[in-house]
Amino acid sequence: MAAFIVDVNVAIVANGKSEQADARCQLSCIRSLRNVQQHMICLDDGSRIFTEYLAHLSMSGQPGVGDEFMEWLNQNRYTPSVCERVKIRKHPERGFEEFPDDPALTAFDPSDRKYAAVARASRHSPRILNAVDSDWRDYESELLGHGINVSELCPQNLREDR
Repeated sequence: MAAFIVDVNVAIVANGKSEQADARCQLSCIRSLRNVQQHMICLDDGSRIFTEYLAHLSMSGQPGVGDEFMEWLNQNRYTPSVCERVKIRKHPERGFEEFPDDPALTAFDPSDRKYAAVARASRHSPRILNAVDSDWRDYESELLGHGINVSELCPQNLREDR
């Protein structure tokens, strides 16, 4: 079964709340979130990813597709056939033990490291879905070298962070 990790920016774009995302990007995010709901999602067991979602999405399931995804996730996050809850451990320098110990990743966004750590620790080899955060593209080869696969849903709209 396919498994995914969803960067919060995908759900934000699906809700139409991202200035840099065009209509094509929003549609791609909507389709991707609906696809995830037919497969498996991976979260960390400490609810760091879920908490980030809560800061940007509504659990009521309205008004956008990102909110609909949040409602679905809240209902299914403890269902093992739908959601793998992955153990990740804090690390003083890298953020998480499971985040690669690689000097080439020293400047990688600390707020995105939880997604990468879950990807490495998961038993399902999930793909990380990204919409508009350029960090994933900027470090694509380094992450891939550590078995972290990213699907860029909106390469035309990536925000430049560096």
